[in-house]
Amino acid sequence: MRRRLRKGEDDADVDMTPMLDIVFIMLIFFIVTATFLSEQGIDVTPPPPPPPDQPENPNPKPAIAVYVDGKNQCSVDGRGTECDRVALAVERILADKPGANIILKVNELATHGNFVYLKDNFDSRGLQSKIEIIPADS
Repeated sequence: MRRRLRKGEDDADVDMTPMLDIVFIMLIFFIVTATFLSEQGIDVTPPPPPPPDQPENPNPKPAIAVYVDGKNQCSVDGRGTECDRVALAVERILADKPGANIILKVNELATHGNFVYLKDNFDSRGLQSKIEIIPADS
């Protein structure tokens, strides 16, 4: 007996409709069950200037200046500090200057992650800080 070999095209069709149905059902399931987080942004708008008729405070509160330069190097009151130890250095200075304001000065060339890390560190410790963005040319 001889077998006949077909030399034409094979007609092997795969029905994709059930697979597409399953994909759309899974897509709808994941969209419905997804939870969306509402993250808070950091407000970097400066406060309004004081009115011109307000007298200057003769005894201003002391301030602690935290500076991050364009190369992501941190300093606290002019002393170089590792960026992950800035909050500890600020707490140490606050022991000597209770009630001091914390001013976070960040060069605009510094990475955003470094700035957010410092701000989050201060916020988690309950330290209020003011933010000042320094232009790159200064």
